[in-house]
Amino acid sequence: MNIPLSTYYYKSKKSAKKIAEESKLKKRIEEIVKEFPGYGERRVTKQLHREGYRVNHKRIGRLMVELDIQCKQPRAYRPTTNSKHNFQRYPNLIIGITPTAPNQIWVADITYIHLAHGFVYLSAILDLFSRKVIGYALSLSLDASLATEALKMALRDRKPLTGCIHHSDQGVQYASEEYVNILKEHNILSSMSDKGNPYHNATAESFFKTFKYEEVYLNDYQTIDDVIERVPYFLEQVYNAKRLHSSLGYVPPNEFEVSYKNNFSALSA
Repeated sequence: MNIPLSTYYYKSKKSAKKIAEESKLKKRIEEIVKEFPGYGERRVTKQLHREGYRVNHKRIGRLMVELDIQCKQPRAYRPTTNSKHNFQRYPNLIIGITPTAPNQIWVADITYIHLAHGFVYLSAILDLFSRKVIGYALSLSLDASLATEALKMALRDRKPLTGCIHHSDQGVQYASEEYVNILKEHNILSSMSDKGNPYHNATAESFFKTFKYEEVYLNDYQTIDDVIERVPYFLEQVYNAKRLHSSLGYVPPNEFEVSYKNNFSALSA
């Protein structure tokens, strides 16, 4: 066959280019999953789209299989709440309600972090609209002041609307007189999940599962100082600023809120 040698050279160059591109793509996939171990093929694909890659999730899924990368699955729920108290319990006010703006519904919960000897406790408050962590506190003690400090941080940084709903479990920290009085002072309504049903506070539970798999289980915390050094960075610079959320259209919470504010300003102009 009389086929020009240039044809072979062209095919060889094209093949080498594709190989190089796929190698670069695989490397980037590994980097994304290293930073966000909970990402499956769809979130990895969405992150790549944001960086300019023109790929579909099926191709990314195939490459993740080749790289032997699997999304880490959260462990089963483990309760950490003491609901055996005599304080007033409040009805669940958020059933069937979807927030349409920031500061309409806040959700709060507490989790634990293993140390070499003992635990550190993290109290966090999220805005249900944007999934943004708006208040948090760390302590070696699981007392009412832990939750109160997280609430004070949220109040400093946000301007909750009158009638904003604060939703939590029935833990003593959230039912305490001090905590409830702070909510009342800011015209915030108390709402609580049914006793023993963590899934009525699903957003907070989902956040803690992500937090454990993408931060806690990747680090060997020895002391509370190790936790203080790492956790605020993860919450503010990774979870709020970079992590993609499927419920937000695969954008981070900070970006989602900025987009909302820009759209609201445009409509109000």
